[in-house]
Amino acid sequence: MRSYSNPEAVLLDMDGTLVDSDGAVERAWAAWAVEYGVDPARALADAHGSPASITAARLRPDLDAAQVDTAAQRQLELQYEDLHDVVPTPGAERLLAELDRIGLPWAVVTSADDRLAKARLEAAGIRPPLLFTFEDVTKGKPDPEGYLLAAKALGVDPAACLVVEDSGPGLAAGRAAGAMTASLRGLDADVKLHDLGHLAELLVSDGR
Repeated sequence: MRSYSNPEAVLLDMDGTLVDSDGAVERAWAAWAVEYGVDPARALADAHGSPASITAARLRPDLDAAQVDTAAQRQLELQYEDLHDVVPTPGAERLLAELDRIGLPWAVVTSADDRLAKARLEAAGIRPPLLFTFEDVTKGKPDPEGYLLAAKALGVDPAACLVVEDSGPGLAAGRAAGAMTASLRGLDADVKLHDLGHLAELLVSDGR
């Protein structure tokens, strides 16, 4: 029987989970909020875990579809060039080394677009074997499409995958995909992690 310490594949979110980009994300949303007449504190509280288009529509429900697309693109532009202080999260390098050592398949599933995801992963020195971004799906998190695509690409039943996330929308996507879930930031999941090094310890303790 598979458990969170004995999955057949690990599917990792990027921002806040695998890559520490909190500073860049907060700077971009704060600047965007000023431009779009939104309380910066509200934007920062509402922005994490979902694609920019979903968040922009939620923060500015008065915008039509074309205006939402423009607002989302502006938000992404504020992030593309800001790679200052983008680094691996605590324990990330240890976890990835352990996954490689035991030959456990893994992939990154992010709400960022291709350009931003690749830029941040490169800045953090992380090269995932598979990367699924917002451009690969028709619906972003909390929809499970990204995680279902990743599981299919790896040839693993979603129920045997462990989704690792640090946001409510991401964990909802993992649960909707039927996967086991692991959380950071104290969120509710099948297992709560202190950091990604904690997950590495769980995999080792399973006797791999």
